[in-house]
Amino acid sequence: MDLRQLQAFLAVVDHGGFTAAARATHTVQSNISTHVARLERELNATLVDRSSGKPTPEGEAVLARARRIQSELAALEADVSSLQGAPRGTVRLGIIGTTARWITPLLVNRLHAMAPDIHLVVADGTTSSQTLRILEGDLDLGLVSLPVNDAEIRTSALFDEDHVVVVPASHPLATQPGTISLAELTEYELLMASPGTAFRHEVDAAFRAQDLRPRAKFEVDGLRLLASLAFQGFGVAIVPATAAPGSIGGEWVRIEVDGLGRRTVGLATRRRAMLSVAAQTTANVVQHIITHEGPALMGIHLHTATTYPSR
Repeated sequence: MDLRQLQAFLAVVDHGGFTAAARATHTVQSNISTHVARLERELNATLVDRSSGKPTPEGEAVLARARRIQSELAALEADVSSLQGAPRGTVRLGIIGTTARWITPLLVNRLHAMAPDIHLVVADGTTSSQTLRILEGDLDLGLVSLPVNDAEIRTSALFDEDHVVVVPASHPLATQPGTISLAELTEYELLMASPGTAFRHEVDAAFRAQDLRPRAKFEVDGLRLLASLAFQGFGVAIVPATAAPGSIGGEWVRIEVDGLGRRTVGLATRRRAMLSVAAQTTANVVQHIITHEGPALMGIHLHTATTYPSR
């Protein structure tokens, strides 16, 4: 097995067939076919369905590892180049939506100033989707909600964030002074995060601790969408503090909640992967931004035991 075989196989999968793969890699189709056929003989399995150009189940298994190998090769080249000058290379960073809103502009500006040869690719995604992409080698780093219960994922806490309630300005709760209790919230149907997410788990646990059960009007997989629906008057929503930084035009009100804890946001990487110089530099910049900019944001609290993945 050699790298040309894996590269040919990846090209077929990525471009949807042997002819398209040959065109994209500027070679002839017979070269692509030969490399893939040799790989299949060595593995004693058909990896590509010739009628559709799609990977077979065996091909899917090879695909995940081939992408990791491809990522490691790219990181190897970038690391050697970085030792001869400034950090360089592509870094693929996933960020949960509410955190992405405030940290992405700062990160882009800071990286451009101190490491202009790092090409940053930001993916807005849920914790669960990021976890899968990190395991597949499609993301180098992820800013996710903790905990992540996967032995193959290594996480480091970055900051804690308050949970708050957002209500339309026309809602009866909007005129209530001070804070609201969890018991009072059970009187209303709520817009809530999807079951199974880390954020929903924390909210449900807070209600259970007081022997209460919230009533869900409907559930949304995406905290930014959840907040937007509340902003537009669809109902009462429980969201992270940074999802509701301040009302525009007084159309909605943010209320603090007694007894509702905080979510923890952290950095996630694949446990058995070594971060490239560029990825480690990006992680360090993220740490710097959170340490120096986070406390200025309402509802953000630096984690007291923050550690970061090392190379």
